[in-house]
Amino acid sequence: MTRKHRKEVSFDFDDIRRVIEDSSESSAIYVGADSQRYKKRGQHYVAYVTVIIIHIDGEHGGRLFKQIEVERDYGQVRLRLMNEVYRASAAAMEIQDFIGNRTFEIHLDINPDENFKSNAVVKEATGYVLGMFGFKPKIKPDGFAASTVSDRYTK
Repeated sequence: MTRKHRKEVSFDFDDIRRVIEDSSESSAIYVGADSQRYKKRGQHYVAYVTVIIIHIDGEHGGRLFKQIEVERDYGQVRLRLMNEVYRASAAAMEIQDFIGNRTFEIHLDINPDENFKSNAVVKEATGYVLGMFGFKPKIKPDGFAASTVSDRYTK
């Protein structure tokens, strides 16, 4: 992870709202989060990257908004993975009132395959999103906002 990616950045929800409201109802909104551990001066940290993607009209490019938060990390994988879920859900809660009839998905970087560590939180994470929003999140391999876009900004 390069130094420039460790700088914290916050969402501008007013700008995000304007972009969503200016887009047609055929646009799609995807929210995802990922994290990356790193070491600095002997201490472990984790950078959480949350993204909101607005795919304009489902075909005309889009806008990407990201938030980067850095915290101390204590090596608890379950906690780090659920923090990704909480961050994606919190961002989705901030924008859900102006989504309208647009496609709206939450993407999580967790793997249903039992051979991967992230499998340990699949039921807990999907249940959390289902309880908060009334729909299941997209997970690997379908959760591109988390496993591809957010992941790109954690590296």
